[in-house]
Amino acid sequence: MPPRDSINRERNGGARREWAETLAIGALGFLAADQERLERFLALSGLSPETLRAAAEAPGFFAGVLEYLLADESLLHVFCAHADESPADVVTAHATLIRSA
Repeated sequence: MPPRDSINRERNGGARREWAETLAIGALGFLAADQERLERFLALSGLSPETLRAAAEAPGFFAGVLEYLLADESLLHVFCAHADESPADVVTAHATLIRSA
């Protein structure tokens, strides 16, 4: 049986990843709620509305959504105001998803 600390880290890591994925799903919903934002995201990611769902199942997709937000500071701040999150939370969520990919 693994040491108790190891079990707690796994549980905390799972909760952290779940939080990060939830934040990224919210970010994708935020992008999808505005036609111009969605079109720009799709154009820059090389996705289409038809391929978006399948892409969302790929490892690293949600980290990519957050990376997209982090690359545009003004969009990041609009999202953070919308989601009541801080830019630091987005950075943390991105790092969490990168580590667990």
